[in-house]
Amino acid sequence: MSDIATLTRKYGSPLYVYQLDAVVRAIADLRAALPTQSVVYYSLKANPHMAVAQELQRSGCRAEVSSPGELATALKAGFLGEDCLYTGPGKTDVEIDVALACGVRRFSAESAGEIGRIGRAARAHDTEATILLRVNGSSAGATGLRMTGAETQFGVDEGQVIADPAHFTEVPGARLVGLHLFPLSNARDESSLISAFRANIALAARLRDQAGLPLHVIDLGGGFATPYARPGRRPTYPGLLEALNASLDEGLPGWRHRDVEVAFESGRYLVGDSGRLVTTVQDVKTRGNRTFVVLDAGINHLGGMSGLGRLVRPAATPDHTGGETSTVTLVGPLCTPADVLGRDVEVPAPAPGDLLVVPNVGAYGLSASLVAFLGRPAPTEVVLAHDEVVDASRLHLAYENVPAAKLTPEVS
Repeated sequence: MSDIATLTRKYGSPLYVYQLDAVVRAIADLRAALPTQSVVYYSLKANPHMAVAQELQRSGCRAEVSSPGELATALKAGFLGEDCLYTGPGKTDVEIDVALACGVRRFSAESAGEIGRIGRAARAHDTEATILLRVNGSSAGATGLRMTGAETQFGVDEGQVIADPAHFTEVPGARLVGLHLFPLSNARDESSLISAFRANIALAARLRDQAGLPLHVIDLGGGFATPYARPGRRPTYPGLLEALNASLDEGLPGWRHRDVEVAFESGRYLVGDSGRLVTTVQDVKTRGNRTFVVLDAGINHLGGMSGLGRLVRPAATPDHTGGETSTVTLVGPLCTPADVLGRDVEVPAPAPGDLLVVPNVGAYGLSASLVAFLGRPAPTEVVLAHDEVVDASRLHLAYENVPAAKLTPEVS
Protein backbone atom coordinates (compact mmCIF):
# COMPACT_ATOMS: atom_id res chain seq x y z
CA MET A 1 0.00 0.00 0.00
CA SER A 2 2.93 2.38 0.52
CA ASP A 3 3.67 2.72 -3.22
CA ILE A 4 3.20 6.40 -4.06
CA ALA A 5 1.45 5.79 -7.38
CA THR A 6 -0.98 3.36 -5.73
CA LEU A 7 -1.75 5.78 -2.92
CA THR A 8 -2.34 8.59 -5.40
CA ARG A 9 -4.73 6.50 -7.48
CA LYS A 10 -6.70 5.66 -4.33
CA TYR A 11 -6.68 9.03 -2.53
CA GLY A 12 -6.08 11.54 -5.32
CA SER A 13 -3.56 14.28 -5.98
CA PRO A 14 -2.18 16.36 -4.41
CA LEU A 15 -1.51 14.06 -1.47
CA TYR A 16 0.44 14.33 1.77
CA VAL A 17 1.90 11.05 3.04
CA TYR A 18 3.22 10.77 6.61
CA GLN A 19 5.24 7.79 7.91
CA LEU A 20 4.83 7.20 11.65
CA ASP A 21 7.86 4.90 11.59
CA ALA A 22 9.99 7.94 10.76
CA VAL A 23 8.51 9.83 13.74
CA VAL A 24 9.43 6.94 16.05
CA ARG A 25 13.00 6.93 14.72
CA ALA A 26 13.30 10.70 15.14
CA ILE A 27 12.22 10.79 18.77
CA ALA A 28 14.60 7.90 19.52
CA ASP A 29 17.48 9.77 17.86
CA LEU A 30 16.69 12.98 19.71
CA ARG A 31 16.45 11.28 23.09
CA ALA A 32 19.80 9.60 22.44
CA ALA A 33 21.38 13.03 21.92
CA LEU A 34 19.94 14.53 25.14
CA PRO A 35 20.50 13.86 28.84
CA THR A 36 18.50 10.85 29.99
CA GLN A 37 16.10 12.71 32.28
CA SER A 38 15.31 15.46 29.76
CA VAL A 39 11.71 16.43 29.11
CA VAL A 40 10.86 16.72 25.39
CA TYR A 41 7.99 18.92 24.25
CA TYR A 42 6.50 18.34 20.81
CA SER A 43 5.77 21.69 19.16
CA LEU A 44 2.40 21.18 17.51
CA LYS A 45 2.95 24.16 15.22
CA ALA A 46 5.17 21.90 13.10
CA ASN A 47 2.38 19.47 12.27
CA PRO A 48 -0.92 19.34 14.17
CA HIS A 49 -2.20 16.20 12.44
CA MET A 50 -3.96 14.09 15.06
CA ALA A 51 -2.23 10.81 14.21
CA VAL A 52 1.21 12.42 14.35
CA ALA A 53 0.48 14.05 17.71
CA GLN A 54 -0.86 10.77 19.08
CA GLU A 55 2.32 8.95 18.10
CA LEU A 56 4.45 11.47 19.94
CA GLN A 57 2.17 11.36 22.98
CA ARG A 58 2.60 7.57 23.06
CA SER A 59 6.36 8.11 22.81
CA GLY A 60 6.37 10.08 26.04
CA CYS A 61 6.54 13.62 24.75
CA ARG A 62 4.72 16.53 26.32
CA ALA A 63 3.00 19.17 24.16
CA GLU A 64 4.02 22.76 23.42
CA VAL A 65 0.98 24.67 22.21
CA SER A 66 0.37 28.29 21.35
CA SER A 67 -3.33 28.56 20.46
CA PRO A 68 -6.73 27.16 21.48
CA GLY A 69 -6.71 25.09 18.30
CA GLU A 70 -3.38 23.45 19.09
CA LEU A 71 -4.52 22.86 22.66
CA ALA A 72 -7.70 21.18 21.41
CA THR A 73 -5.65 18.91 19.15
CA ALA A 74 -3.24 18.04 21.96
CA LEU A 75 -6.08 17.10 24.31
CA LYS A 76 -7.79 14.98 21.66
CA ALA A 77 -4.46 13.26 20.96
CA GLY A 78 -4.25 12.11 24.57
CA PHE A 79 -2.12 14.80 26.21
CA LEU A 80 -3.43 16.07 29.53
CA GLY A 81 -3.65 19.76 30.32
CA GLU A 82 -0.82 19.28 32.79
CA ASP A 83 1.33 17.90 29.95
CA CYS A 84 1.07 21.15 27.99
CA LEU A 85 3.29 24.22 27.94
CA TYR A 86 1.33 27.21 26.63
CA THR A 87 3.56 29.64 24.71
CA GLY A 88 3.33 32.64 22.41
CA PRO A 89 3.89 36.40 22.54
CA GLY A 90 0.27 37.51 22.17
CA LYS A 91 -1.89 35.40 24.46
CA THR A 92 -5.36 36.87 24.88
CA ASP A 93 -7.26 36.87 28.17
CA VAL A 94 -9.81 34.55 26.57
CA GLU A 95 -7.29 31.89 25.54
CA ILE A 96 -5.53 32.04 28.90
CA ASP A 97 -8.90 31.40 30.53
CA VAL A 98 -9.62 28.52 28.14
CA ALA A 99 -6.22 26.96 28.78
CA LEU A 100 -6.67 27.10 32.55
CA ALA A 101 -10.15 25.60 32.24
CA CYS A 102 -8.60 22.70 30.28
CA GLY A 103 -6.08 21.97 33.01
CA VAL A 104 -3.05 23.79 31.64
CA ARG A 105 -0.92 25.12 34.48
CA ARG A 106 2.46 25.84 32.87
CA PHE A 107 2.83 28.98 30.76
CA SER A 108 5.76 30.62 29.06
CA ALA A 109 5.34 34.33 29.84
CA GLU A 110 6.74 37.00 27.55
CA SER A 111 6.50 40.04 29.84
CA ALA A 112 5.72 41.18 33.37
CA GLY A 113 2.33 42.35 32.15
CA GLU A 114 1.52 38.93 30.76
CA ILE A 115 2.51 37.28 34.05
CA GLY A 116 0.03 39.57 35.77
CA ARG A 117 -2.77 38.63 33.37
CA ILE A 118 -2.04 34.92 33.78
CA GLY A 119 -2.01 35.35 37.57
CA ARG A 120 -5.37 37.14 37.60
CA ALA A 121 -6.91 34.45 35.41
CA ALA A 122 -5.50 31.69 37.62
CA ARG A 123 -6.95 33.29 40.75
CA ALA A 124 -10.33 33.46 39.03
CA HIS A 125 -10.04 29.69 38.57
CA ASP A 126 -8.99 29.30 42.20
CA THR A 127 -5.64 27.87 41.19
CA GLU A 128 -2.02 28.87 40.61
CA ALA A 129 -0.22 28.96 37.29
CA THR A 130 3.47 28.14 37.04
CA ILE A 131 5.52 30.45 34.87
CA LEU A 132 8.61 30.04 32.73
CA LEU A 133 9.90 33.52 31.95
CA ARG A 134 11.02 33.81 28.36
CA VAL A 135 14.28 35.74 28.28
CA ASN A 136 15.81 37.13 25.12
CA GLY A 137 19.28 35.72 25.46
CA SER A 138 22.36 35.00 23.40
CA SER A 139 22.71 35.23 19.63
CA ALA A 140 25.29 32.42 19.64
CA GLY A 141 25.02 29.85 16.85
CA ALA A 142 24.31 30.00 13.13
CA THR A 143 20.68 29.46 12.21
CA GLY A 144 18.13 29.72 9.48
CA LEU A 145 15.74 31.62 11.76
CA ARG A 146 16.85 33.77 14.70
CA MET A 147 14.44 33.77 17.65
CA THR A 148 16.42 35.78 20.22
CA GLY A 149 19.72 37.61 20.59
CA ALA A 150 18.34 40.44 18.46
CA GLU A 151 15.46 42.89 18.67
CA THR A 152 12.47 40.59 18.31
CA GLN A 153 8.98 40.40 19.78
CA PHE A 154 9.95 37.48 22.00
CA GLY A 155 10.62 37.60 25.73
CA VAL A 156 12.29 40.17 27.95
CA ASP A 157 15.90 41.29 28.03
CA GLU A 158 18.33 39.96 30.60
CA GLY A 159 19.05 43.48 31.86
CA GLN A 160 15.39 44.16 32.56
CA VAL A 161 15.17 41.08 34.77
CA ILE A 162 18.34 41.86 36.72
CA ALA A 163 17.25 45.49 37.24
CA ASP A 164 13.89 44.57 38.80
CA PRO A 165 13.46 40.85 39.51
CA ALA A 166 10.47 41.39 41.83
CA HIS A 167 8.54 42.67 38.82
CA PHE A 168 8.55 39.07 37.54
CA THR A 169 8.53 37.01 40.73
CA GLU A 170 6.04 38.61 43.11
CA VAL A 171 2.80 38.11 41.18
CA PRO A 172 -0.26 36.62 42.96
CA GLY A 173 -1.61 33.57 41.18
CA ALA A 174 1.47 33.13 39.00
CA ARG A 175 4.51 31.42 40.50
CA LEU A 176 7.77 31.79 38.60
CA VAL A 177 9.51 28.40 38.49
CA GLY A 178 12.11 28.87 35.80
CA LEU A 179 13.14 30.11 32.39
CA HIS A 180 12.21 29.60 28.75
CA LEU A 181 15.22 30.18 26.49
CA PHE A 182 14.75 29.58 22.75
CA PRO A 183 17.54 31.29 20.80
CA LEU A 184 17.28 29.76 17.34
CA SER A 185 15.41 27.45 15.02
CA ASN A 186 16.87 24.96 12.56
CA ALA A 187 20.53 25.33 13.58
CA ARG A 188 22.88 24.95 10.66
CA ASP A 189 25.28 22.55 12.39
CA GLU A 190 25.99 20.82 15.67
CA SER A 191 28.56 23.40 16.80
CA SER A 192 25.94 26.16 16.42
CA LEU A 193 23.48 24.19 18.47
CA ILE A 194 26.04 23.52 21.22
CA SER A 195 27.10 27.18 21.28
CA ALA A 196 23.50 28.31 21.72
CA PHE A 197 22.78 25.84 24.52
CA ARG A 198 26.02 26.71 26.35
CA ALA A 199 25.26 30.42 26.17
CA ASN A 200 21.76 29.97 27.51
CA ILE A 201 22.76 27.66 30.35
CA ALA A 202 25.24 30.36 31.36
CA LEU A 203 22.46 32.97 31.07
CA ALA A 204 20.22 30.93 33.36
CA ALA A 205 23.01 30.68 35.95
CA ARG A 206 23.55 34.45 35.82
CA LEU A 207 19.87 35.18 36.35
CA ARG A 208 19.81 32.76 39.27
CA ASP A 209 22.90 34.30 40.88
CA GLN A 210 22.40 37.99 40.07
CA ALA A 211 18.61 38.30 40.14
CA GLY A 212 17.79 35.50 42.54
CA LEU A 213 15.35 33.89 40.12
CA PRO A 214 14.05 30.46 41.10
CA LEU A 215 15.36 27.84 38.71
CA HIS A 216 13.38 24.65 39.15
CA VAL A 217 12.77 24.33 35.38
CA ILE A 218 14.85 25.40 32.41
CA ASP A 219 13.41 25.02 28.92
CA LEU A 220 16.35 25.33 26.54
CA GLY A 221 14.13 25.32 23.45
CA GLY A 222 15.25 23.55 20.33
CA GLY A 223 16.99 24.36 17.09
CA PHE A 224 17.28 20.72 15.98
CA ALA A 225 17.42 20.72 12.19
CA THR A 226 15.87 18.78 9.34
CA PRO A 227 16.07 19.38 5.56
CA TYR A 228 12.97 21.08 4.24
CA ALA A 229 11.32 20.29 0.91
CA ARG A 230 14.49 18.89 -0.60
CA PRO A 231 16.32 15.57 -0.47
CA GLY A 232 18.54 15.03 2.54
CA ARG A 233 18.86 13.22 5.82
CA ARG A 234 17.92 14.46 9.26
CA PRO A 235 21.19 15.07 11.12
CA THR A 236 22.35 13.29 14.24
CA TYR A 237 24.26 15.07 16.99
CA PRO A 238 27.05 12.78 18.25
CA GLY A 239 28.76 15.46 20.35
CA LEU A 240 25.69 17.12 21.85
CA LEU A 241 25.11 14.88 24.87
CA GLU A 242 28.65 15.26 26.22
CA ALA A 243 28.56 19.03 25.66
CA LEU A 244 25.20 19.42 27.39
CA ASN A 245 26.26 17.31 30.36
CA ALA A 246 29.40 19.41 30.83
CA SER A 247 27.56 22.74 30.50
CA LEU A 248 24.78 21.69 32.86
CA ASP A 249 27.28 20.38 35.41
CA GLU A 250 29.06 23.72 35.37
CA GLY A 251 26.06 26.04 35.38
CA LEU A 252 23.28 24.05 37.07
CA PRO A 253 25.00 21.45 39.23
CA GLY A 254 21.80 20.10 40.81
CA TRP A 255 20.32 18.98 37.54
CA ARG A 256 21.54 15.36 37.76
CA HIS A 257 19.57 14.97 41.00
CA ARG A 258 16.51 16.53 39.33
CA ASP A 259 16.77 19.71 41.39
CA VAL A 260 16.34 21.37 38.00
CA GLU A 261 14.05 19.97 35.32
CA VAL A 262 15.76 20.31 31.93
CA ALA A 263 13.41 20.53 28.96
CA PHE A 264 13.77 20.83 25.20
CA GLU A 265 11.32 21.50 22.37
CA SER A 266 11.21 20.13 18.87
CA GLY A 267 8.86 20.17 15.95
CA ARG A 268 10.67 19.88 12.64
CA TYR A 269 13.26 17.35 13.88
CA LEU A 270 10.57 14.99 15.15
CA VAL A 271 8.30 15.07 12.10
CA GLY A 272 10.09 16.79 9.23
CA ASP A 273 11.37 13.70 7.44
CA SER A 274 8.13 11.80 8.01
CA GLY A 275 6.20 13.63 5.31
CA ARG A 276 6.10 13.81 1.52
CA LEU A 277 3.88 15.84 -0.79
CA VAL A 278 2.83 14.13 -4.01
CA THR A 279 1.69 16.45 -6.78
CA THR A 280 0.76 15.93 -10.42
CA VAL A 281 2.03 17.85 -13.44
CA GLN A 282 -0.90 19.56 -15.14
CA ASP A 283 0.92 21.41 -17.90
CA VAL A 284 4.39 22.28 -19.20
CA LYS A 285 4.92 25.68 -20.86
CA THR A 286 7.92 27.40 -22.41
CA ARG A 287 8.25 31.20 -22.26
CA GLY A 288 11.48 32.38 -23.88
CA ASN A 289 14.30 30.48 -22.21
CA ARG A 290 12.24 29.46 -19.19
CA THR A 291 10.14 26.31 -18.74
CA PHE A 292 7.19 26.42 -16.35
CA VAL A 293 5.81 23.21 -14.89
CA VAL A 294 2.26 23.76 -13.65
CA LEU A 295 1.35 21.51 -10.71
CA ASP A 296 -1.91 20.78 -8.90
CA ALA A 297 -0.28 21.91 -5.62
CA GLY A 298 1.02 25.38 -4.89
CA ILE A 299 1.60 27.74 -2.00
CA ASN A 300 -1.88 26.85 -0.77
CA HIS A 301 -0.52 23.37 0.04
CA LEU A 302 3.18 24.08 0.63
CA GLY A 303 3.45 27.77 1.32
CA GLY A 304 4.83 28.36 4.77
CA MET A 305 8.55 27.98 4.30
CA SER A 306 8.43 29.06 0.67
CA GLY A 307 7.39 32.41 2.09
CA LEU A 308 10.75 32.50 3.86
CA GLY A 309 12.61 31.89 0.62
CA ARG A 310 13.08 28.17 1.13
CA LEU A 311 11.79 27.00 -2.21
CA VAL A 312 11.42 23.31 -2.92
CA ARG A 313 13.96 20.95 -4.42
CA PRO A 314 11.87 17.86 -5.17
CA ALA A 315 13.07 14.30 -5.48
CA ALA A 316 12.76 12.34 -8.70
CA THR A 317 9.25 11.41 -9.67
CA PRO A 318 8.21 7.78 -9.45
CA ASP A 319 7.65 7.80 -13.20
CA HIS A 320 11.05 9.22 -14.17
CA THR A 321 13.92 8.07 -11.96
CA GLY A 322 16.63 8.51 -14.56
CA GLY A 323 17.39 9.83 -18.02
CA GLU A 324 17.06 13.38 -19.34
CA THR A 325 16.49 16.25 -16.90
CA SER A 326 15.24 19.81 -17.31
CA THR A 327 15.79 23.04 -15.40
CA VAL A 328 12.32 24.40 -14.69
CA THR A 329 10.22 26.73 -12.58
CA LEU A 330 7.63 24.89 -10.52
CA VAL A 331 4.35 26.77 -10.19
CA GLY A 332 1.00 25.94 -8.67
CA PRO A 333 -2.60 26.31 -9.86
CA LEU A 334 -3.44 29.61 -8.15
CA CYS A 335 -4.35 32.81 -9.97
CA THR A 336 -1.36 34.77 -8.69
CA PRO A 337 2.25 35.13 -9.91
CA ALA A 338 3.28 34.51 -6.29
CA ASP A 339 2.36 30.83 -6.63
CA VAL A 340 5.91 29.62 -7.22
CA LEU A 341 7.28 26.57 -5.45
CA GLY A 342 10.73 26.51 -7.02
CA ARG A 343 12.90 28.33 -9.55
CA ASP A 344 15.73 26.77 -11.55
CA VAL A 345 14.90 23.32 -10.25
CA GLU A 346 16.51 20.32 -11.91
CA VAL A 347 13.92 17.56 -12.44
CA PRO A 348 13.52 14.60 -14.78
CA ALA A 349 12.00 15.92 -18.01
CA PRO A 350 8.34 16.40 -16.99
CA ALA A 351 5.15 15.73 -18.91
CA PRO A 352 1.49 16.22 -17.97
CA GLY A 353 0.30 13.42 -15.73
CA ASP A 354 3.70 12.78 -14.15
CA LEU A 355 3.93 12.62 -10.39
CA LEU A 356 6.43 14.77 -8.53
CA VAL A 357 7.34 14.01 -4.90
CA VAL A 358 8.52 16.73 -2.53
CA PRO A 359 10.38 15.08 0.39
CA ASN A 360 10.89 16.22 3.96
CA VAL A 361 7.67 18.21 4.38
CA GLY A 362 6.28 16.53 7.48
CA ALA A 363 6.86 19.83 9.31
CA TYR A 364 5.53 23.23 8.24
CA GLY A 365 3.69 21.75 5.30
CA LEU A 366 -0.06 22.01 4.87
CA SER A 367 -0.91 23.80 8.12
CA ALA A 368 1.72 26.48 7.41
CA SER A 369 0.27 27.22 3.97
CA LEU A 370 -2.35 29.53 2.44
CA VAL A 371 -4.96 26.81 2.74
CA ALA A 372 -8.02 29.06 2.38
CA PHE A 373 -6.76 31.10 -0.57
CA LEU A 374 -9.01 30.72 -3.65
CA GLY A 375 -11.06 28.02 -1.95
CA ARG A 376 -9.33 25.06 -3.54
CA PRO A 377 -9.77 21.77 -1.64
CA ALA A 378 -7.06 20.69 0.74
CA PRO A 379 -5.08 17.60 -0.20
CA THR A 380 -5.83 14.31 1.47
CA GLU A 381 -3.38 13.45 4.24
CA VAL A 382 -2.55 9.76 4.50
CA VAL A 383 -0.75 8.32 7.51
CA LEU A 384 1.23 5.07 7.26
CA ALA A 385 2.50 2.78 10.00
CA HIS A 386 4.66 -0.16 8.89
CA ASP A 387 3.63 0.69 5.30
CA GLU A 388 -0.09 0.26 6.05
CA VAL A 389 -2.60 3.09 5.90
CA VAL A 390 -3.84 3.87 9.42
CA ASP A 391 -5.54 7.18 8.68
CA ALA A 392 -6.75 9.13 5.65
CA SER A 393 -8.43 12.48 6.12
CA ARG A 394 -8.82 15.93 4.61
CA LEU A 395 -8.89 19.34 6.26
CA HIS A 396 -12.18 21.14 5.65
CA LEU A 397 -12.66 24.87 6.20
CA ALA A 398 -16.17 26.21 6.65
CA TYR A 399 -17.87 29.27 8.03
CA GLU A 400 -20.03 28.99 11.11
CA ASN A 401 -22.51 31.44 12.55
CA VAL A 402 -21.20 32.98 15.78
CA PRO A 403 -23.64 34.70 18.15
CA ALA A 404 -22.45 38.03 19.50
CA ALA A 405 -22.10 36.59 23.02
CA LYS A 406 -19.96 33.67 21.92
CA LEU A 407 -16.47 35.03 22.53
CA THR A 408 -14.74 31.97 23.93
CA PRO A 409 -13.10 29.46 21.54
CA GLU A 410 -14.42 25.93 21.97
CA VAL A 411 -11.88 23.38 23.19
CA SER A 412 -13.19 19.88 23.75
